[in-house]
Amino acid sequence: MTTHPLPSRKGFMQPGLTGIFLATCLASAIAADPLSVLDFGAKADGITDDTAAFQKALDAAGQAGGGMVYAPRGNYFFAGHLNVPPAVTLKGVWESVPAHNGIRDAGLPKPTDDGTTFLVTGSAGKEDGPPFITLNHNCTLKGVVIYYPEQNVDAAPKAYPYAIAMRGKNPAVLAVELLNPYNGIDASRNERHLIRDVHGQPLRRGIYVDHIYDIGRIENVHFNPWWSMQPRLFEWQQQHGEAFIFGKSDWQYVFNTFCFGYNVGYKFIKTKSGDCNGNFLGIGADDCYTALEVEQCSRIGLLISNGEFVSFHGPDPTMVRVSPNNVGSVRFVNSAFWGPCNQIAKIAGTGTVGFSDCTFVQWDRNQEGRPALQVESGSVVVRGCEFQENKPQIELSRGVQRAVITGNLLRGQSRIRNHSQGRAVIANNAADDEVRP
Repeated sequence: MTTHPLPSRKGFMQPGLTGIFLATCLASAIAADPLSVLDFGAKADGITDDTAAFQKALDAAGQAGGGMVYAPRGNYFFAGHLNVPPAVTLKGVWESVPAHNGIRDAGLPKPTDDGTTFLVTGSAGKEDGPPFITLNHNCTLKGVVIYYPEQNVDAAPKAYPYAIAMRGKNPAVLAVELLNPYNGIDASRNERHLIRDVHGQPLRRGIYVDHIYDIGRIENVHFNPWWSMQPRLFEWQQQHGEAFIFGKSDWQYVFNTFCFGYNVGYKFIKTKSGDCNGNFLGIGADDCYTALEVEQCSRIGLLISNGEFVSFHGPDPTMVRVSPNNVGSVRFVNSAFWGPCNQIAKIAGTGTVGFSDCTFVQWDRNQEGRPALQVESGSVVVRGCEFQENKPQIELSRGVQRAVITGNLLRGQSRIRNHSQGRAVIANNAADDEVRP
């Protein structure tokens, strides 16, 4: 390599400084250049355990002050787990999340046929074991497929720890396919996590959020049963699976997310750290026993806009459940609810639940006289919504403290039952049988 002296204040850099300058440049170049896991002994043959080779590459990048560790196209077998040092990115070949739906069908690409695939077997049967990959401060995982080859497509799944844990500040998961993990992403105990463009079929839990005191972001995450819809596995998933679980989070931002075939699509809980408030835009849940469940949320509230919720399987398919423990505010705006469910919502607690400009298409599938919205207690606001079936629309039980039900469109007769002993305003609702020629 040809070097040229750099000018100093006297025209040229002094000789004693040249070596220091070049050493600094060389160290920066090493830190900036991607490190290939193949250069650290990874075999990518789907048989040899590549855990140690990957960790050596990750540690080398960490010791250099950060950088990228690159895993070229291949199948990497892991019997252990990985810890990504601060400021290190672990990257595969994919720039956009791939799809491997229908992998059992002839002619369709399998996860082991293309791209960068991690075959994970470590900690089988140990749900509380260390996660497969732990991301730390300013770490990123991008462009890989995570696949558990020992899972059976037609049996209750084998338990594993989380595939990914996000810790520190600003960890990110981008363009990753979680094809069939038992537990997907543990996004707790961090600040400003970013989960974007993640697809797949986590079987027990998709994403778990908790202990977040600075805004977390989840975008373009879709969980579909692309790996398997075989009866025994899929029935287990619908009985036990939870796609998105939110504990303590201060202003969680969730955009364009979707899940299909879970017991609960979106679940809000209170943990030792607290409960959740946030902005949820364009979220969807299809064929879940319960599309959205609020055990408890923050008083500041959940803002849910442009949602799509569908329930029609299970012992009591219901789109929305708000538990007696809830004290927070839950607001649905411009959202649609359909599918032959029993009820759209069952509401309790001491908080406020609101529906504005929403569309309710189907409920009371067994013709039992169930209302779309069953409100047991707390406060409720229903304004500007459309009830598209000629069935009972709303029932307010004795424990309801306050209710405002105004400006709604009702199919057939107005069937709003008010047993509340609190203050209820029910007015200006337009029913079909009230239309005059």
